[in-house]
Amino acid sequence: MRIVISGAAGFIGSHMCDRLLLEGHTVTGLDNLLTGSLDNVSHLEVRSAFRLIEHDVSIPLSGSVAGGPIDAVVHMASAASPKDYMAHPIETLEVGSAGTRNMLELAKAHGARFLLTSTSECYGDPLVHPQVETYWGNVNPVGPRSCYDESKRFAEALTMAYHRTHGVRTNIARIFNTYGPRMQLNDGRVVPAFLDQALRDEPLTVFGDGSQTRSFCYVSDLVDGLYRLMLSEERYPVNLGNPCEMTILEFAQQICTLTNSKASIVRMPLPEDDPRQRQPDISKARQILGWEPQVPLEEGLTRTAEYFRRKVLAVE
Repeated sequence: MRIVISGAAGFIGSHMCDRLLLEGHTVTGLDNLLTGSLDNVSHLEVRSAFRLIEHDVSIPLSGSVAGGPIDAVVHMASAASPKDYMAHPIETLEVGSAGTRNMLELAKAHGARFLLTSTSECYGDPLVHPQVETYWGNVNPVGPRSCYDESKRFAEALTMAYHRTHGVRTNIARIFNTYGPRMQLNDGRVVPAFLDQALRDEPLTVFGDGSQTRSFCYVSDLVDGLYRLMLSEERYPVNLGNPCEMTILEFAQQICTLTNSKASIVRMPLPEDDPRQRQPDISKARQILGWEPQVPLEEGLTRTAEYFRRKVLAVE
């Protein structure tokens, strides 16, 4: 297939490009590099089947983007870490609204399938645990995180509207905490933050009492789920994440053990609207996609730590 993917130079987006090319597809990547990095796709420059265009998908796409028939459109563009989307709230809302519509219009014009990468943040601070796709969520629409939460919720609604109104062949993935190489060192999310601090033997910052939970999925597992979903006939959201839940305090201790770090743990006030629990129910993904995570946490963290170790040395 010929596939257009937004957010191609991002953390997950670049890994998705790798997978699509591995499967033999031709990929045109779009990225405005607000939070993405050319380093993430530099290894693809020699691939004739890959092209990167620097473009903000919130702006209507020109005809040069197409350059021929398109079989699939994958919309992954968005700031994803709280640090980034709270620094760029308006851009985050625009890419979830205007950006999603522009990518849907591209899919509609070419009769292409469309995959939206949404988020577990649609569940907000959940009152249902673990989270199932039929749960409508507990989101603060005017809180500091709302620019991201509501942009994704709107993107899901718009995607379903294009499916129902125009018959676009759509898929929606709700992504839970994902980690792996190519995350930004100063991302602000818990995996790079803990690894950066542990590798420097600096105190690991735990917010609140550390009892809040997360479930961590290695990026290759997530991308496998995304690829399977893109080829499926499922139109409603599908959770993609690792159901193995742990507290943030337990995770900090595991990071210290894994990196042989002597770092201590310090506590800071819990940010506003920070979810207390995150654990996906992946029954639907198992049933429809035959998918579940394969990479154990220790193995995935070891690979990620090696990547960050090189980054820390490069910075120093």
